[in-house]
Amino acid sequence: MLICHCNLITQKEIEDTIVELLDRDPWTLIVPAKVYHTLQKRGRCCGCFPNVVETIIRITEAYHARSEAGEMDVVSHLDRVRELRVQFGSKANEGRKTGHRAA
Repeated sequence: MLICHCNLITQKEIEDTIVELLDRDPWTLIVPAKVYHTLQKRGRCCGCFPNVVETIIRITEAYHARSEAGEMDVVSHLDRVRELRVQFGSKANEGRKTGHRAA
């Protein structure tokens, strides 16, 4: 599925990049800019960033579920990421209606 129409980036490319970043450092904080930098791209309209954040959370959860990390470490880290997303949110800043997002 095409996630970023501006740069023609697929979901598979984003998922592979996230796994690559996690392989380097399993506890690194991954943000859309880091994913795009690794892909040697840059956000243009940035309308895809909320979908990329959802993909980052989903892939990171799955990655750590397969690892030998303690479940409490994983849950607390991802909960903090979700709290930041709720606190700073993307809905108000994105300027798009929820119906126009894939995630």
